[in-house]
Amino acid sequence: MPQLGKVIGTIWGTSKYPGLEDAKIQLMQPIAADGKKTGEPIAVVDTIGAGPGETVLYITAYEAVIPYHRKMVPIDASIIGIVDTIDLRNAK
Repeated sequence: MPQLGKVIGTIWGTSKYPGLEDAKIQLMQPIAADGKKTGEPIAVVDTIGAGPGETVLYITAYEAVIPYHRKMVPIDASIIGIVDTIDLRNAK
């Protein structure tokens, strides 16, 4: 199930796992719908071009490799969407 996060930075590396050489890796803070932090920041593969400060949707586990253009690479989390707005007026 997709979760919310906020991109807080970009991770740069001179060497990457084969198949991930062109991957953009972001540092992301998981958040709740109200914007409060939930847990520690994690590294995520950015499959859509998100930038620092943007609220995003991300997935984890095996499904995280599905949106990446190469299969069979070690990805634990990936960004799958950029959030425009969150409306909590009717939330319970």
